[in-house]
Amino acid sequence: MQISAVFLFVVLFHWRLDQSYLTRRDGKFPDDQSSLVLGCALSVIICSILSTTLFGITYLNLAILPAFIGILYGSYRSGLGLASLFLLCNILFSGPAGFNNLLLNSGILVYPLLFGMSAQFKKSSVIEKMGLLWMALFPSMLFVALAPILSGKELYISHSSKALLITIYLFSTFILGGILIYLIETIWDRLQIKVEMEGISQRFQWESDKLQQITNVVPLSIMSLDENGNVAGVNELMLELIWKINPKLSKSDLLELHISQIINRIEDQQIRNQMRDCIFYKQRSLVKIPLNGQTFHTYTAPLLHRGSEQPEGMLLVVQDVTEEENMRNELDNVERLTLVGQMAAGITHEIRNPMAVVRGFLQLMREKSPDDLHSYYHIVMEELDRANSIINDFLSLAQSRISIKEQVLLHDIIEELSPLLWADANLRGQSVELKLNPSLPQLQLNVREMKQLILNLGRNGMEAMGSKGVLTLETRCTPERVELIIRDTGSGITEAQREKLFVPFFTTKSQGTGLGLSLCLNIVERHSGKITVQSQEGVGTEFLVSFPYKLDEPSVLAIAE
Repeated sequence: MQISAVFLFVVLFHWRLDQSYLTRRDGKFPDDQSSLVLGCALSVIICSILSTTLFGITYLNLAILPAFIGILYGSYRSGLGLASLFLLCNILFSGPAGFNNLLLNSGILVYPLLFGMSAQFKKSSVIEKMGLLWMALFPSMLFVALAPILSGKELYISHSSKALLITIYLFSTFILGGILIYLIETIWDRLQIKVEMEGISQRFQWESDKLQQITNVVPLSIMSLDENGNVAGVNELMLELIWKINPKLSKSDLLELHISQIINRIEDQQIRNQMRDCIFYKQRSLVKIPLNGQTFHTYTAPLLHRGSEQPEGMLLVVQDVTEEENMRNELDNVERLTLVGQMAAGITHEIRNPMAVVRGFLQLMREKSPDDLHSYYHIVMEELDRANSIINDFLSLAQSRISIKEQVLLHDIIEELSPLLWADANLRGQSVELKLNPSLPQLQLNVREMKQLILNLGRNGMEAMGSKGVLTLETRCTPERVELIIRDTGSGITEAQREKLFVPFFTTKSQGTGLGLSLCLNIVERHSGKITVQSQEGVGTEFLVSFPYKLDEPSVLAIAE
């Protein structure tokens, strides 16, 4: 029973540490370690109640173990309290009576040694602590063994069996003391390892959260894959990108997908196979992917194990380079326009003057030639006029001067041009419709350039339509812009052609120069406007030109009809 009571304080100590997750361990006595002293005190009381006197001479009380251990582990104040409690229990329960027996049984003579060793005890290893405890127990156990001799009893000479029991008790006390020290240290070390592991886990979680925050801030779409190709993690930009493809897919569902289920949505078979091979063979790659009118650069790289340098996953980084591609195309257009300007500046005077001379002599020769040759002269002069028109387009594109603008109504320009458009439409068997907003404000426009813009876009629409086609000119007004829509009912334009519409020298006409729309774009940009194209094959094409205006300008007047 006493042995069970001795181990009670160890159980209580273990439970207390498990509840409080003690994290300090140094020379000073931590606050939570007072639970050890309280457990020792409870064991001292129970052991003392269960104590007995062997053969009426030798007092057997294992409370000495929790008392000594509590004094060694505890602070000076708690040690004094525990020592006083042990002394009180000896007064109440020890036997045989007598002052001498009380001194021997309580171990009070060893207390100075215990308090002196306490500081060194806390800093020692497990083996050293066992040794220090045994050093304090030895004189106390020696007093217990000598008690019969000091009482004048010849117990060890005449009663060998009784002497053996006392000897077993003494050795058991030493062994139990070592076991208790070992258990206390083992429990403490195990709990400290648990606390350290929890600290490492918390630090790892914080580092993981920090890395996730960094990847969310970086303007790149990032996805990590495990060694089997399953999605292991994504940042916010990648999640938004995938939601554009599949808005019903949640993040939890995404983390259960295989990468092939995402790659299969890429329309280009060659790009799809290339991406699949790079991920399957865990290779570095850079793939350019067009998707839904946007352009993405996709990087893949293997994630290597730190020790073996073997790939254990993949990193997928997607960068939206649509703006960069658009800027690159704009720069290409600028370079083309610069080349056009240089060409125009170099050849204009060298070509126009000889052409004017040739055309003049052709007119003279026509007047003196028979009537049956007039058609030939007419064809030659038309071609010369066409060549001169091409040169004028070159000059218009090469202009870098600021357009001279005046305050006019866009409706006035459209109505002035409408007879020309109707005449062209009648020759082709087509019709023209005007849908003009009656409350359009005045704008700062260059009239000559606006006429050229409307004629170019209108004639392009007519050439794209067959007979019975309808060309529509519509104006609209928004709070900040005036919009001009030129819509035809032609065959439409493919997406590949729309991307190159405003590139100089690109044309879909058999005899086109590819400069008309480039000139239109140049005119719109000089007016700080925008031009966009919407087209559907088999339905028609719509050019939307918009110009900014400000309502607070006194020059802006509204029409009220």
